[in-house]
Amino acid sequence: MPELSDRRVGILGGTFDPIHCGHIDMGRAAWNALGLTTLIAIPAHIPPHRDQPSASSHHRFAMVALAIAAESRWRVSDVELRTEAPSYTSDTLARFHERGYGASEMFFIIGTDAFADIARWKDYPLILSRASFAVVSRPGYSVTQLPERLPFLKPRMVQTPADITSQTEARVFLIDAPTANVSSTAIRQHRAAGRSIAGMVVPSVEQHIERHRLYTSVPPGRRASDRRSGPGGRQVA
Repeated sequence: MPELSDRRVGILGGTFDPIHCGHIDMGRAAWNALGLTTLIAIPAHIPPHRDQPSASSHHRFAMVALAIAAESRWRVSDVELRTEAPSYTSDTLARFHERGYGASEMFFIIGTDAFADIARWKDYPLILSRASFAVVSRPGYSVTQLPERLPFLKPRMVQTPADITSQTEARVFLIDAPTANVSSTAIRQHRAAGRSIAGMVVPSVEQHIERHRLYTSVPPGRRASDRRSGPGGRQVA
């Protein structure tokens, strides 16, 4: 029998354009349900199956660092930002294996909506043996629906709470916990329309977005009110 490890590392990947309260809720839910010892948030450089990020990798890394600053054993990694290749989860997990992490020590944290498309991911089904997946309910899509939607993966699924320390193989852990009903797309739309994003992101991230004029047509360093009157009262930049 393989030796059991006390190391349980959560991996929270995403474009994080920007990171929002739903991401944080998912991380905390996995942390509490699985007794994680560390959580690593990994911003993607080039997401392979969606539009390119609106914010630069520099800003997205900074926002993730700000969002998790209050969590003492959470950290952010630039492992995907340091390569020009598309950011595939399979490749990232392989890098962690090269660093000495075993499949039963890693828990890739993901929402139910994203996990429902797992069969379309690179290296499926091999990817399911490279790490356990911590699947967290998202608004309108509970993990309780997954066994019916993905019956071919039902033998791998484990309902939490469970005895994590007895698991020696990669599994799919189902975590039914409340998470904020927010998306990065909604945040960008709010910003473009000039609406508040308070409560959608943590305050430090909101401040960063405001300070750098992210997700708005107003040029960086210029406030919408930074205009002066020209001849005849015409507003000029």
